[in-house]
Amino acid sequence: MTRSFYTIMAAQFFSSLADNALLIAAIALLAQLSGPAWMTPLLKFFFTVSYVVLAPFVGAFADAMPKGKVMYVTNLLKIVGCLMMLFYEWISLLLVLTPLPRLPEYVTVLLAYSVVGLGAAAYSPAKYGILTELLPPKQLVVANGWIEGLTVTSIILGVLLGGALINPKVARELLSMDLIPSIDIGIDTPAEAAIIVISLLYVIAAVFNLFIPDTGARYRPQHVNPVLLVADFWVCFRTLWRDKLGQITLAVTTLFWGAGATLQFLVLDWAERHLHLPLSQGAILQGVTAVGIALGAVLAARFIPLRKSFSILPVGVAMGFTVMLMALVSAMPMVYLLLILVGAMAGFFVVPMNAVLQHRGHVLLSAGHSIAVQNFNENISILVMLALYSGMVGTRMPVNAIIVIFGSFVAITMLAVIQFHRRNQHKEDSLHLIGIEKH
Repeated sequence: MTRSFYTIMAAQFFSSLADNALLIAAIALLAQLSGPAWMTPLLKFFFTVSYVVLAPFVGAFADAMPKGKVMYVTNLLKIVGCLMMLFYEWISLLLVLTPLPRLPEYVTVLLAYSVVGLGAAAYSPAKYGILTELLPPKQLVVANGWIEGLTVTSIILGVLLGGALINPKVARELLSMDLIPSIDIGIDTPAEAAIIVISLLYVIAAVFNLFIPDTGARYRPQHVNPVLLVADFWVCFRTLWRDKLGQITLAVTTLFWGAGATLQFLVLDWAERHLHLPLSQGAILQGVTAVGIALGAVLAARFIPLRKSFSILPVGVAMGFTVMLMALVSAMPMVYLLLILVGAMAGFFVVPMNAVLQHRGHVLLSAGHSIAVQNFNENISILVMLALYSGMVGTRMPVNAIIVIFGSFVAITMLAVIQFHRRNQHKEDSLHLIGIEKH
């Protein structure tokens, strides 16, 4: 790997670390403002919706300038979101001067967090798109393994960091350090002190962005008319879904991210209702699953070359059946082992799929546009599967029944994908379409 790749990894690590720590700080800020309980899940909702709503536009934005510059600009947007969250009182007061009604302060925090989501949505196509510009196809699986492993690590550390920063003892130390000397801006709570530190992490990420070189990749001039951008995105969407490789890899990655987001909440619910663990220990089980994903990603990067990516599809089926075993275990050693195994299977089969999809999208479309289509599908899946999960929880369905339904859905869907892929291969050698054997 080149030095530029490691610079990208460093920028991604600090940006993702800040994203995950900020969610904890935002939840603490809502609690500080006595926001209603239903407002907390909306943080995740608005963050995810940005990926869906902006999908027609962020791909064009990522391809309109060098990817390192795009990553720099979008990190600055995340910093703006942090500052809006920090000065929620001022923003709420300023709204009085507009025709808009004055919003409650906790709604202002939600809007500020959605600005961070806008930055993340625009950051993603550049982050993944630059890999296809910088590296040859044969290195994409390895690169994705590193990126996914590092991202999972940043998720784990980010959640831990966010929790540590809002700890009253840590917050007192931070506030006593006078983080912004000689300026009295009213930073006097743990959540606000945490947001200051998290903003500095985004600054560090932005500095690394400045050292990402221009790859020299240039694309056709991008539309500025929103109608044309939406029409162009629709063409890209149909192109990838009609392609024999694109449709398989899109189906797998879309399923993975929807299932992964649902599994986060399912593990917490299972820990509480089946294992009788408090929320703090349930969150640790989420971290255990993430460790498994990182392990699987590293193994895929080490042992699965791009041309053999589709050989790992049966792992997705096995993962679905393994998830159903959660309903049968209660001893903690077996719980840890099972969650690590589920996570490892997920990481092992999704990393090669990401690599093939990036390469195929780069061949058919462009780096930014293909990642935007991928993000659109994956985040639609997250919203739909979380809505279905919420509906099952709302009906007071037993958690073990939900686990069996969830695992069955994953296994059956992956079996359908494998069957569809075999039918494509019977008609035409899909590996030949991508030219994988040449690399």
